[in-house]
Amino acid sequence: MPDPMPDRRTPDFVHLSVQTRDDGGRVATVTLDNQAKLNIVNTPILNELIAALAPLATDEALRAVVLTGAGQRAFFGGADINEMAALDQDGAERFITLLHTFCQALRDLPVPVIARIDGYALGAGLEVAASCDLRVATDRASFGMPEVQVGIPSVIEAALLPSLIGWGKTRELVYTGDRIDAQEALACGLVDRVVPADDLDAAVGRWLESICTAGPLAIRAQKRLLREWERLPLDDAIAAGIRAFRETYAGDEPRDAMRRFLQR
Repeated sequence: MPDPMPDRRTPDFVHLSVQTRDDGGRVATVTLDNQAKLNIVNTPILNELIAALAPLATDEALRAVVLTGAGQRAFFGGADINEMAALDQDGAERFITLLHTFCQALRDLPVPVIARIDGYALGAGLEVAASCDLRVATDRASFGMPEVQVGIPSVIEAALLPSLIGWGKTRELVYTGDRIDAQEALACGLVDRVVPADDLDAAVGRWLESICTAGPLAIRAQKRLLREWERLPLDDAIAAGIRAFRETYAGDEPRDAMRRFLQR
């Protein structure tokens, strides 16, 4: 059967690649390729990114998504200051809402999204990284929220930072605009793993292998539950987990997986 989502390049800067595994599951890689401008995003690029994610949201065979920037200088280098400098209030609202729409689309994907980070992840780029489920960075990566240095506050998915790195570190980043290196990002919980550049793909591959060999329905249920845990009080989050556990047994996946485990 032909792959319903073959590799394709959107008109300018976004490349979507989909690999089908031997078990029929699929892994998608979304690459931003604006290397000449440190992989910054503007309105046309954000629209391309959103369009690239759209078919992934409904692909029932999808197991995981990798998001990355082309080259070695930047993951996502931030938002295009040339565009932002020309905005009025209405344009500013449209632009920041579009950026949020992309971040929200990442968070709404039904499978884990891995941020593969090499080089700069600044401003909008850090918000994009925070919107992913897992983050692995090279030891030369650099992180920051420099918005106040160009006269604007850090907004939208910057609101995810306190739950990742605590209020103190969030305040430091958004008040100063200073950058931190990969080791500091690891120490404060901004990234989950730091590796030498040559090991980046192998580190992503290890996560993908673990995710893709787990129960696909269980992984999707876990992602839904994690999103609920973000917004629910503890007692309600536990109740949601009980419901999710019960719903898992509507199909055969847990019994089949446990039988295979016991037979090993």
